[in-house]
Amino acid sequence: MLNAVIIGASGYTGAELARILMLHPQFRLTALYVSHQSADANKALSALYPQLCGCVDLPLLPLDDIAAIAESADAVFLATAHEVSHDLAPHFYAKGCQVFDLSGAFRVNDRDFYPQFYGFSHQHPDLLQSAVYGLPEWTAEQISRTNLVAVAGCYPTVSQLSLKPLIEANLLDDTALPVINAVSGVSGAGRKASLTNSFCEVSLQPYGVFTHRHQPEIASHLGREVIFTPHLGNFKRGILATITAKLASGVSEADVQRAFEQAYANAPLVRLCTALPAVAQVQHTPFCDIGFRVHNGHVIVVGAEDNLLKGAAAQAVQCANIRNQFEQTQGLLPCNQS
Repeated sequence: MLNAVIIGASGYTGAELARILMLHPQFRLTALYVSHQSADANKALSALYPQLCGCVDLPLLPLDDIAAIAESADAVFLATAHEVSHDLAPHFYAKGCQVFDLSGAFRVNDRDFYPQFYGFSHQHPDLLQSAVYGLPEWTAEQISRTNLVAVAGCYPTVSQLSLKPLIEANLLDDTALPVINAVSGVSGAGRKASLTNSFCEVSLQPYGVFTHRHQPEIASHLGREVIFTPHLGNFKRGILATITAKLASGVSEADVQRAFEQAYANAPLVRLCTALPAVAQVQHTPFCDIGFRVHNGHVIVVGAEDNLLKGAAAQAVQCANIRNQFEQTQGLLPCNQS
């Protein structure tokens, strides 16, 4: 078994990671860490998340001796802020640990991207070159050979899984930008309380119009520009992306269907749906569900995922499974718990 630790374990994503890894047959979850200044330090994770009582009762240790952690860990999951991952990942990577970073610190191989969209200057251009983007359905081969995976973001995951088959099959009109309208539940804003993500204050509203950091992440890995508008919805978890794109001349509904079927024939965590998917059907699951409609030369693709699972924790574990030649769904589905 591989020894795994989680840094940043007190947040929603960290808690989901802890739950998955504690039950995973190939990983031994040895420790949970939070920052030295965290008010949650030295508490049991189950004190913050009572649903984990009896499942994950490990304490949240203050992060202090990074070298000692690196010596004993085979896999390190960073559910930390972007700047924190930027500083921590190189230490673990240099010690030969497998690093699965759920922040945006290594997702885009362009140093100029980070001051503009993340507010810090990237000091590790060599690691930007070495990091593999963690979108398992499309980068599995590269993931299997790396020790640094930059797990794809929640909005980018559902957006790219919904668009990539059409782009790779050259089914879209290159003169028209795909338009992505996506709605996330409030858990996507994190656990820290603020008025803007207070459940009683949240309506349905767009934010980050033309400025959201996930737009260049999506565009960079799709290889083409898109128009991306995120929205905050008044539900706890999940993302629904409705994507409108113009098809190339002569492309039929059968062509679109064939592209999706060929792309995801061996993708156990992508489900192609006849009916357009809804958030409710993916909540608390590791799946991305995709459906589409074609009319008058256009396609509308609808993708749904749980932002904390396929958009974060489950995707990180899927990447770890691939890296270690385990079944992709190991520990993620009831039938793969043993």
